Amino acid sequence: MVTFLRKRVVSSAIPLLFVVFGVFCLARLTGDPVNLYLPLSATPEQRAEFAAANGLDQPVLVQLWDYLGQIARLDFGESLRTGQSAAEMVFAAFPATLQLAAVTMLIAVAGAVLIGCAAAYRPNSPADRVCSFLSMTAASIPDFWFAIMGVLVFGVTLGWLPTSGVTGGAEVWVLPIATLLIRPFGVLVQVVRGAMVAALTAPYTRVARSKGASEKRVVFGHALRNAAMPALTVAGDLAIGLVNGAVVVETIFGWPGIGKLMIDSVLQRDFAVLQAAVLLTAVTIFTLNILIDACYALLDARVRQAAPA
Repeated sequence: MVTFLRKRVVSSAIPLLFVVFGVFCLARLTGDPVNLYLPLSATPEQRAEFAAANGLDQPVLVQLWDYLGQIARLDFGESLRTGQSAAEMVFAAFPATLQLAAVTMLIAVAGAVLIGCAAAYRPNSPADRVCSFLSMTAASIPDFWFAIMGVLVFGVTLGWLPTSGVTGGAEVWVLPIATLLIRPFGVLVQVVRGAMVAALTAPYTRVARSKGASEKRVVFGHALRNAAMPALTVAGDLAIGLVNGAVVVETIFGWPGIGKLMIDSVLQRDFAVLQAAVLLTAVTIFTLNILIDACYALLDARVRQAAPA
């Protein structure tokens, strides 16, 4: 198990290095911050002073070397917009994204397991067909369209829910979570249903029934355990997508998470904050991948045995 995880850590760390170099290069393609933060009437001396104060007067390779040195010291610089520490701004925004993603995935997984198991228990029944149709529809709806329609219908027309912000009670969570939830929920219902149909017709479930096992034990004790691998694979990818792709939801609903912070940093050419936000997101995805691999190894001994000694 330890050997397997060590191998996965080393192999997963390589893409992280590409992220470090990629975000540094791509951030500078957004333009020169000097042109944004200084007025058109600024003199060449003022422009040179601003660039020198923020390390923008150095060659790109020198800036890259300084950036790598800062990462090694866990120093991500200061925001051009606010003068605050970039790391503090990112760590202040990231919990909001994690909370949104965690609640969404918890609801999606729990609901998909219950509905997927119920649909698979009687395949091709009217209830199964309704569940399949609704789940495929949910998986096909673009999140930005659903978010806009939710704001229009429930926020503007009916006035039941707030359209943006985080001040208030539980109602401020409804539209952001519903928008993030609809596609993962639809996909997971399809995956759980398909895996459970195969598991419930497998020889080991027939043997369990012949030995007098209750239907509850057959479904949740035998079939669901063996159907968990494909569901875990998809759930892991969806969870990573939620952490990495909450930009649209956070922008539409004014949710103060890492996605909105990235968009603001790109628009304001705030390189330090953008680099810190992308790096923290990449490290989080890296950690989630390792946890998913550990779950694979716990569920299937063949995964552990496949790792070289």
